[in-house]
Amino acid sequence: MNVSLTPELERYVTSKVKEGLYASQSEVVRHGLRLLIERDELLDARIAELRAEVAEGFEEARRGELIEDDEVIRRLQARTKIPSG
Repeated sequence: MNVSLTPELERYVTSKVKEGLYASQSEVVRHGLRLLIERDELLDARIAELRAEVAEGFEEARRGELIEDDEVIRRLQARTKIPSG
């Protein structure tokens, strides 16, 4: 397999090898791909969690277990640490 990199990425990869952090350019690219796989897996897991939460919310709404809009905002602010006001 041959991979073409932009000049900027090629300089970055080369610098990692020159710094002694990796033994070869291939090692840098393999490490980057492993990190990309890890990130994708984490993202997929988070999307699955969010879908489950949405499904749970719809089920609660179907059962009539609703909360007032002010309470929704309060909970979201607490969860995301958004300052009120």
